[in-house]
Amino acid sequence: MDFHATEGWNRRELIRGTAMLGAGAMLMRPLPTLAADGPMAEIRKAAEAGKEASVQRLREWIALPSIAAENRNMPEGAAYMAELAKDAGFTNVEIVPTDGQPGVFGTIDVGAPRTLGIYFMYDVKQFDPAEWTSPPLEGKLVDKPGFGLSMVGRGAVNQKGPEATFLAALHAIRAVKAKLPVNIVLVCEGEEEIGSPHFRQIATRPNILAALRKCDGIFIPASWQDRNGNVAVNLGSKGVIELELVASGEKWGRGPKGDIHSSLKAMVDSPAWRLVAALNTLVTPDGNTPAIEGWFENVRPLTDREKSLIREAAKHLDEAQQKQMLGVQHWIDDLPYEDALIRLAQEPTVNIEGLVAGYTGPGGKTILPGRAVAKLDLRLVPDQTRAEAEKKLRAHLDKHGFSDVEMNVSGGYDPTETDENSRLIRAELATYKRLGVQANINARLAGSWPGATFTAPPVSIPAGHFGIGHGSGAHAPDEYYLIDSTNPKVAGIVDAAIGYAEFLYTLAAIR
Repeated sequence: MDFHATEGWNRRELIRGTAMLGAGAMLMRPLPTLAADGPMAEIRKAAEAGKEASVQRLREWIALPSIAAENRNMPEGAAYMAELAKDAGFTNVEIVPTDGQPGVFGTIDVGAPRTLGIYFMYDVKQFDPAEWTSPPLEGKLVDKPGFGLSMVGRGAVNQKGPEATFLAALHAIRAVKAKLPVNIVLVCEGEEEIGSPHFRQIATRPNILAALRKCDGIFIPASWQDRNGNVAVNLGSKGVIELELVASGEKWGRGPKGDIHSSLKAMVDSPAWRLVAALNTLVTPDGNTPAIEGWFENVRPLTDREKSLIREAAKHLDEAQQKQMLGVQHWIDDLPYEDALIRLAQEPTVNIEGLVAGYTGPGGKTILPGRAVAKLDLRLVPDQTRAEAEKKLRAHLDKHGFSDVEMNVSGGYDPTETDENSRLIRAELATYKRLGVQANINARLAGSWPGATFTAPPVSIPAGHFGIGHGSGAHAPDEYYLIDSTNPKVAGIVDAAIGYAEFLYTLAAIR
């Protein structure tokens, strides 16, 4: 559904999802009913009754793609996020301006002794409809073998599906007029997919900072159960820098300022080859280890405890299944699985996201390009910082004679770390145990999110991920989120909503 086609509708009714979901797969309830009576049993009934509205709410959110990299639907995305928050019971909801795209903030204050922070993002990655087997904005329901009926769409799992499911939990709790066991602070941004360049402005705004500092912790909703139902409790995440390197005849003073005929290569320098030469200095010949001067000065190795956590988690993971899902046959250096997982957590990386120069259409076009661009992401580990890494990359390029190569940083943030003895992590582990879900403590997530904004001063609270359910294909074609599970070990949308509700009660009760 095109979002602009809904402008004549009542927005609140749209968000509530009044349309009905078509018949789908029979839900197999994989999780134990957590209480035979009391509020959780009633909350489950309300979540089941509200399932169709929850699914439609997600579908219509997917239909509005906010893409920061394209400056697409950003004001509309923030306004829609604000309405979703209000409809789920948040008050004092405000759209927060930044030097970039706006964020959203809201609270639910029930006078509870404890407060939980929730981080949302309303932006999604770019997409090319030609690469999808199902239209990326339709939210079509498709069967995924081994999991069940799933909604396909851009943002389905990253992050609108898990976020919509958390909202579904709040709707279910409100529907039975149960009092929330904790206060909730919601902070949301629209630039996560470009490295959160202005998110700190949101989190440190005086009223938002004051609210966040009252929180026992903050998490981003996640739906990462594998086929065996396992989840990870992450004690940190790598930091990231997103940037592009640009070589051009204009800046270099050699080569053409624009594209010229390729026959002239015999007497004219090539900016494209210059960029390739610069890139080759950034890594070892195999491309697997950063070679930037001083890059490892502040890299803190994993502790023995962290390595033991990874080895223990490996016992519950399926290496063959992971290779199949990733489409790979070997790990770097043909490492054994445990060692590959340790390397995944421990090593900083220099990755080429994309290379663009000259003509890339069908057939050939004999030109010598005047400009070449490489898009990179650099993953950082403790005790590296974004500021240090940017400075060292620039110094490296200059030292190797590439001072003309432009370095345009679009966003990024430092690594995140959270103490495994924090109340947030203990509540996660206790909730998973109560749900009957195998939880593996992960020393460090190889991916990145702006959790360092919360764990570092001035906010200084624990931050992590929590949730059950399943989805896959983030940043890729045919991204999906599980709605009706046919796998008895994996939660569908109703059970995932109950998982969030259970976490709220666990956090309120845990010592």
